[in-house]
Amino acid sequence: MTAEPGNAAPPVLTRLLVPAGLLASVAGAFAYVGAVDPNEPGHYPACPLLRLTGIYCPGCGGLRSAHAFVHGDFAAALGANALAVAGYVLFAAVWTVWVVRTVRGRPLRITLGTAQLWGVGALVTVFTVARNLPFGSWLHP
Repeated sequence: MTAEPGNAAPPVLTRLLVPAGLLASVAGAFAYVGAVDPNEPGHYPACPLLRLTGIYCPGCGGLRSAHAFVHGDFAAALGANALAVAGYVLFAAVWTVWVVRTVRGRPLRITLGTAQLWGVGALVTVFTVARNLPFGSWLHP
């Protein structure tokens, strides 16, 4: 059985353009944060929630975490925002699976059900609440 000429799958390099573009964008963002230190005042805006209320949001410390991650200081990255580091690792794993499936000509399908979405929301909520309580001070950025 032969494929119709108009229905042939695009070449592998063409299929890899979107994953490569996403990786280039993320690498560019990490390169910028790695070069422009968020620990130096004046480079980035302050978190509005932290500034107005004194409450750490789930993203507080994310830029410092990315900066430390880029420089290979994984302990400091975890200390600045452990949830962000988990996100970096998850992104790398999903991106790798996406590329492998794309090379094999298979689509990446991520279907999250209601239970998984509630679980992610609960994880982010618990992280946020814990880092704002006295016993969770080790989660402060």
